[in-house]
Amino acid sequence: MRLFPVFAMLCAAFAAGAINSIAGGGTLLTFPILIWLGLDPKVANGTSTVALWPGLFGGLFGYRKELRHSSTILFRLGTTSLIGGALGGLLLVVTPSKVFADLVPFLILFATLLFMSNGIVNRRLRLGSIDEKRMGLYWTGAMVFQFFSAMYGGYFGAGNGILMLAAMGVLGLNELHRANGIKNFLGICINAVAVVIFAVAGYVVWKDALLMACAALAGGYFGASMAMRVGQKWVRRGIVLIGWVIFFVMIWKVRQQPR
Repeated sequence: MRLFPVFAMLCAAFAAGAINSIAGGGTLLTFPILIWLGLDPKVANGTSTVALWPGLFGGLFGYRKELRHSSTILFRLGTTSLIGGALGGLLLVVTPSKVFADLVPFLILFATLLFMSNGIVNRRLRLGSIDEKRMGLYWTGAMVFQFFSAMYGGYFGAGNGILMLAAMGVLGLNELHRANGIKNFLGICINAVAVVIFAVAGYVVWKDALLMACAALAGGYFGASMAMRVGQKWVRRGIVLIGWVIFFVMIWKVRQQPR
């Protein structure tokens, strides 16, 4: 491979791993790069998913101390994420993506607005903390929301991290670093089955995916470390900024597509 394409892939994967560990949306860096390198869109999506998956482990390791006493949340939402992510991956393989792609910007916009207002929503609805809730309507709603979020994550996933952070905020999990750690764990679950599906379907260019995976792993740990240092206020502002940028980029991409 020529040096410049390799450099471009490494830079995009490192930045994407860092962004994914903090908020989500790293796919919007790696996916266009792979398209630019001549890959079919579905192959680019599969390769990007495989490449960025290890980066979530780096982010999870960076937030490991924040995940104490989170086993119930991780088990319930993690199991839901495995099922939803698998269905999302299958959906990408068997259906055209046009209609869903048109909805992506508005899903991201909704998630960003929800994240911006989650503290107000939680107080107004008096939801309390998710840790105080037992299995029932409250947890059922959380698992249903996560199921559809996981389906989207397995299908494409750009901005899915923001969607999960927004949902966790509304559910009363307002410790942002802890929420980020849980989000990275759920992202691992969402993409675990999708990675296998894309590999079996032949949607992965392995030499590109493995090269980018190394950079994404380093970027994931770097992003989590930086988030812990700069504090929750700036991380929250960064997440909102990332959400708006992703929204406008996706709107632009939709408008560029032939009708």
